[in-house]
Amino acid sequence: MSSHAAAPAGDTFGRPRSLLKSHATPARHPFVAAGPDPRPCPGARPLACNGDMPTTPAVTATAPQPGHYDIDPSRSRVTFATRHLFGLGPVHGSFAIRSGTADIAEPVAASAIYAEIETASFRTGNRQRDHSVLSPRFLDPAGHPVMAFRSDRIEATGQVLGGTLTVRGTTRPVTLAVTRCEVTRGSFTARATARIDRTEFGITAARGLAARCLDLTVEVQCTRT
Repeated sequence: MSSHAAAPAGDTFGRPRSLLKSHATPARHPFVAAGPDPRPCPGARPLACNGDMPTTPAVTATAPQPGHYDIDPSRSRVTFATRHLFGLGPVHGSFAIRSGTADIAEPVAASAIYAEIETASFRTGNRQRDHSVLSPRFLDPAGHPVMAFRSDRIEATGQVLGGTLTVRGTTRPVTLAVTRCEVTRGSFTARATARIDRTEFGITAARGLAARCLDLTVEVQCTRT
């Protein structure tokens, strides 16, 4: 679901620091969102909130060279978008990637990806909201310091990455759509997106007030070792 170091202007992915800022929220609940609704999150197709975020095709079909790669935490991150103010106001935030590996095989479908996300690195730019989400009622970084993703399926095209995400000790399947993969000598940079439903991981506090789904964008730079 250590503090995330601020990304310098014009970072690896060419996106400004203002990406991680969110709109100010009034002094009611720190993470207000759409009202109670048992249906899938807005924008998701029925029965498929998790991992069903619309994406665009990858800009390149070039697969990285086979080998073992380490994820560079300083050049990688997870950003997310959700809503507050009863669904009227956007919220943007981020998590830091602690570590990870990519074992690229031939064929690419036999590859394996593993990544750990620092739970306590949750940031939206609103201290009250961040404090609330980092409490035991939500992410509980004291009891669950790491969220982990492990792949178990990669389509032959390399554009769909299936696996499991573990948050607060609960493991659920998730599918990421790879929207970008740029290969250079000895490294590659990839971007993927997914939609996550927090209630599937047992994070049900403030149901009807706190946003249920987050649209994630995962950006990693991997170096061959």
